Amino acid sequence: MIRTAFAAALALCAIVSSAHAVPLAPPGAPANGDVVMVAGGCGAGWHRGPYGGCLRNYANPAAHACPRGYHIGPRGACRGNGK
Repeated sequence: MIRTAFAAALALCAIVSSAHAVPLAPPGAPANGDVVMVAGGCGAGWHRGPYGGCLRNYANPAAHACPRGYHIGPRGACRGNGK
């Protein structure tokens, strides 16, 4: 039993120490200029919605009638989403 546990630990250490999934860049290496950063394929200022469409990010929450997680109900009052 002790031999089996020791062999398993040795094998695990050998596997973990040889795994290099992402090699580290040397310090001070220049960034690749060919990479364009996008947010979920929608571009800057947009994000993916729950059904896959692109929705605009709002930087100013005061510009909305209701806080996040709420919507305007039938009488103009803020109601929680899903209610």
